[in-house]
Amino acid sequence: MPSRLHAVYARVVPRMRKAGEMQGDEPAERARVEAWHATLDRTLPTGAVRRFDKRFAVVTEDVAGFPAYVITPRRAAPTRTLFYLHGGGFMAPISAWQVRYAALLADAVDARVVLPDYPLAPEHSWRDSFEPVAALAARWAGEPGGTVLAGDSSGGGYALALALALRDRGGAQPTHLVLHAPWVDLTTSTPETDAYDEVDPWLFKGKMRTYAQWWAGTPEDLGRPEVSPGLGDLSGLPPALMFYGTRDLLAPGCRLLRRRAAEAGWDLTAVEERGLIHVYPLLPYLPEARKAFARTVEFVR
Repeated sequence: MPSRLHAVYARVVPRMRKAGEMQGDEPAERARVEAWHATLDRTLPTGAVRRFDKRFAVVTEDVAGFPAYVITPRRAAPTRTLFYLHGGGFMAPISAWQVRYAALLADAVDARVVLPDYPLAPEHSWRDSFEPVAALAARWAGEPGGTVLAGDSSGGGYALALALALRDRGGAQPTHLVLHAPWVDLTTSTPETDAYDEVDPWLFKGKMRTYAQWWAGTPEDLGRPEVSPGLGDLSGLPPALMFYGTRDLLAPGCRLLRRRAAEAGWDLTAVEERGLIHVYPLLPYLPEARKAFARTVEFVR
């Protein structure tokens, strides 16, 4: 049974994130998001990490015109890399919660974080960042200690798409994948999606389909492995750990990924938690998140 704090988060988090279904058509939503993007401060949000500047050093790399942040714990030299792709429906920037989670995980497993701040939809599609981000991931995968490839929501789907690309291109591969409620099927082909739209307090079907179209760029690209990696060839991937709850619009896609992984012989451990909301392991102080964090640290080690 979900904790009392989770029940609070299930009410409060969607309000904090101003969650809601689209109030107009696609052009109206595009205009709203583009206007919001024009007001954003795109600096790295570190406010959720206590004493961040004393605990971590940050170097910014330019990747084809957009930044990638390399966050290194100061207490000890890192022995590996956590390559983290942030979620947000491909249209929201890096959040303080995502920086907090990635920094704490990196600190726990003696890793540095590489956090690409990739261009957002609707102004950009996957084609504007995928190749340079894949090249960046390949470079870090070849560093001593290897790379853990991770992400949440749309970032989890992006991480899986990168894993497919790195496998197909040869060379150094990630050692592990960690996926938090990954968005892996942007075609929304799973028939259960409509039912989950009724129970998810945070994500909404109309927005999800609109943002999927933006990220794909064209209808023909929706099913590509770079966009919908859950529909691709899943064989030959590194061991993976996936978390998701059943009050999540992306749960049907996660279940699809679990089934297709078994068929492909991919070592994917899927943790389904009854009644929990989207990306619950990233929520601060949540008992269920602490449990998921401990399991992730054990898995990566």
